[in-house]
Amino acid sequence: MGKPRSDAWKTAQTMLLDAVPPLIPEGAHAMTLVIEYPPGDGGAPPHRHPGPAFGVVLEGEMLMELEGEPERVVRAGEAFWEPGGDLIHYQDGNNRDDVPLRFTVTCLCPPGEPMFALVDESELARRQGRDAAREGR
Repeated sequence: MGKPRSDAWKTAQTMLLDAVPPLIPEGAHAMTLVIEYPPGDGGAPPHRHPGPAFGVVLEGEMLMELEGEPERVVRAGEAFWEPGGDLIHYQDGNNRDDVPLRFTVTCLCPPGEPMFALVDESELARRQGRDAAREGR
């Protein structure tokens, strides 16, 4: 018979993100991953996703940077998204040196395309200046 229900479901939802993604191609599939980086880890090298990606930081803080945008910190409980496609994702590393970073991300991928592709050094050089300015560069 299950547990008795209360009215808690009426206030149980909290909107984390409301975004209009680009067109999702027919036949696309979704992959949901949990990513974990140790304290102080810089995360993945510059990369891109072929379709939109939506995520939530579960613990810690992510230093996030998308092409053409300033760096920003996404904290535990906060959501993020990126449109994917040609856009470079420069940073997704752990912003903290004292705690791990754990986040979940769901990527929508066109048929037959990998959800993650590294950007090579020659392309980074051609697109120089589209990343956030940082000391030492």
